[in-house]
Amino acid sequence: MSARPIATTRSAAGMPTGRLAVWWVIASEIVIFGGLLGSYVMFRLGHDAFADQAAHTNTWIGAFNTFVLLTSSLFAVLGHKAADAGDGRRAARMLYLTAAGGMIFLTAKAFEWTTEIQHGFTISAHTFWSFYYTAAGLHALHVVAGIVIMLIVAAQARKNLELQRVELIGLYWHFVDVVWIFLFPLLYIAK
Repeated sequence: MSARPIATTRSAAGMPTGRLAVWWVIASEIVIFGGLLGSYVMFRLGHDAFADQAAHTNTWIGAFNTFVLLTSSLFAVLGHKAADAGDGRRAARMLYLTAAGGMIFLTAKAFEWTTEIQHGFTISAHTFWSFYYTAAGLHALHVVAGIVIMLIVAAQARKNLELQRVELIGLYWHFVDVVWIFLFPLLYIAK
């Protein structure tokens, strides 16, 4: 008989410690993104030139990426549902689709950034672009982290192991999506 990890057998504050740990990570990330976005909003309110710079962002790619991330979140939910039903193979397939959505997001982001940089909109071109690349880049790093963790969890789930982790990576992925829901209007639509 193999020993189960302590995070799956103990609970704190009325929830498994693994879930509590993910919520603590999310809370700390909210502080980071909240500070960055709060600074961006305050700076933007005081500088009308931000609107001129924001007009150069590609709203269509931003909207496409919003659709991709929301669709990937649906797959994460379906993966969680499959894991709850004890179907690790289906949970893994759903997580692989979620990770594929993250890869599509990053590919579109790379194309978008390449185009912007070729047009001279670099991180040092204007304060707007400094905020833009910092916020979107930090978000992209979270997407990369989510994909890596998701692939590890999916590999375990495929073997019907550690199915509770499907929910945990799903929580993190939903957080990444919610951050994008704030970034998209602030960086692309509010022109």
